[in-house]
Amino acid sequence: MNAITTEPLLWGDKRFHTWNYEMRRQFGEKVFKVMLDAGFTCPNRDGKIATGGCTFCSARGSGDFAGRRRDDLVTQFNTIRDRQHQKWPDAKYIGYFQAYTNTYAPVDELREYYEVILQQPGVVGLSIATRPDCLPDDVVEYLAELNERTYLWVEMGLQTIHESTSTLINRAHDTQCYTEAVAKLRKHNIRTCAHIIYGLPQETDDMMIETGKAVAAMDVQGIKIHLLHLMRKTPMVKQYEAGLLRFLEQDEYIKLIVDTLELLPPEMIVHRLTGDAPRDLLIGPMWSLKKWEVLNAIDAELRRRDTWQGKLWTPAAPAGPA
Repeated sequence: MNAITTEPLLWGDKRFHTWNYEMRRQFGEKVFKVMLDAGFTCPNRDGKIATGGCTFCSARGSGDFAGRRRDDLVTQFNTIRDRQHQKWPDAKYIGYFQAYTNTYAPVDELREYYEVILQQPGVVGLSIATRPDCLPDDVVEYLAELNERTYLWVEMGLQTIHESTSTLINRAHDTQCYTEAVAKLRKHNIRTCAHIIYGLPQETDDMMIETGKAVAAMDVQGIKIHLLHLMRKTPMVKQYEAGLLRFLEQDEYIKLIVDTLELLPPEMIVHRLTGDAPRDLLIGPMWSLKKWEVLNAIDAELRRRDTWQGKLWTPAAPAGPA
C-alpha cells in the first residue's frame, strides 16, 4: 500500500491490525503472552548511564503484572500461564521478558534465561523488552540466531521523539540511539515493536501525534501505545506535584489514538492501545481502570468517523519533531 485508501480495511471485526488477529493468522489459534521477571535491572537505574530510572517507571520496572522475581522462571511461567488459562483455556504462549531491561546481561546469561522458556510446552516464541542502548553486537547476533528458529519480537521503549520530554522523564538515551538500534535489529529481520506513551509531562497533542508519525515512518513491525499512568512511589509524582503533568481526559486520549491509527501503515501490528496499572498504586487517570470501556470507545470512534488504520498513511508522511 502506498496511497490513501478509500475502502475500509478490516482485521477480523476490528478497524486496526490487532495483535490477536496477527497471532491467529500466524498460528491458527489464540496465543497469549506470559509475563516474566528474570531479575534484570536497567543502566539508568544502576548508575551505568544514569540513576533513578525513567520517572514514570514503577519499582518493578514496568513488570507489575509479571511473575514474582523471587520465583525461578519456570515457576513464574507456570503460574502466569495457569492464571491466563482461566480466560483462554486453549492457547499457545509467547514468553514475554517484560520487567526492566532484558538484554542487560552477558550473552551466556541471556541464553540460559531465554532457552529455558523456549523449552516449555506450548511456547511458540519470545518477546523481549529492552532499551536501545543495551544491544551490543554479540547480543544482536544471538537474537538473530533466535530469530531463525522461533517467532521473536524485540520491544523497545521510545516513549517520545522529543528530547525535551526525554530529559524530563530521564529516558537517558536520545532518539538517534533508538533509530540506530532499530537498524541493527532489522539488518537481521528481527521483528521490532516500538513503545510510545501519550500524556507525558508538558507534551501537547501535536507533539504526541508527531511521535506517532515518526513511528509510522520507522522500519518497525509493531507498536504499543500506552496511556501515561501516574503510580505511587515513582519519581514522576514530584513532577505532578510541581504542575508539570496533567492527566489526559478519556475523550482526548481516544481522539489521539484514532488520529494515530489513521497514520500507521496497515501492516504494522498494534500490540496495545492502552495500559494497565495496579489499582492500589494508581494515582491517575482513574478512568484508565475501565480498560474495556476505553477499548470499546476506540472501536466506536473508528466506526463513527468511518476510519481505520492506514486510512491516511503514506510513505512520504513527515516524521520527526517540528
